[in-house]
Amino acid sequence: MLPNSKKTVISRRQAVALAAGVAAFMSEARVMAQTNPPELSRVEPIQVELDTNRRKTMSSNVSALLLRNLHDVFGEIDPVRRRAAIDEIFHEDAVFHEPNGIYRGRDEIDRIAGVIKASHPDFRYQLLSPPEVVGDGGRVRWVEGSPGKPPAVAGTDFIIARDGKITTVYLFFDKLP
Repeated sequence: MLPNSKKTVISRRQAVALAAGVAAFMSEARVMAQTNPPELSRVEPIQVELDTNRRKTMSSNVSALLLRNLHDVFGEIDPVRRRAAIDEIFHEDAVFHEPNGIYRGRDEIDRIAGVIKASHPDFRYQLLSPPEVVGDGGRVRWVEGSPGKPPAVAGTDFIIARDGKITTVYLFFDKLP
């Protein structure tokens, strides 16, 4: 017995009544489980299907966000279309990390995307592989360069999404393939 604990004394009759009550409860629970298994067995496949659909939806959403970030934001020369895409796919307080700096919020992401695109307006992105998604994160490997010429830059974008919008982008420059 633990120190400072109180011992409760019950009579034999109370103990038997308590045991009978527990046995009746357990028996009723067992009967309920046996008489209702179709309901319980239907719930599990439905939950598995919902989870699978949720993962597929999140995966396709993250893939779409990766591609839109690449083409509609950093690949877009028109500032009005670029800003519209940023407002659609980025959280208001999103953060973009790249080797030369960190940019916080849609306005800063818009500004730096414009600066980057203006430095090589004819460059086009090409995927090296389809987007890869794990949970709410994903990555896409790409090269970019002028049409008809060898790629000039290679990189990988990593994103984290929440509620169907990008919260964070990490850009890594890679060696050209």
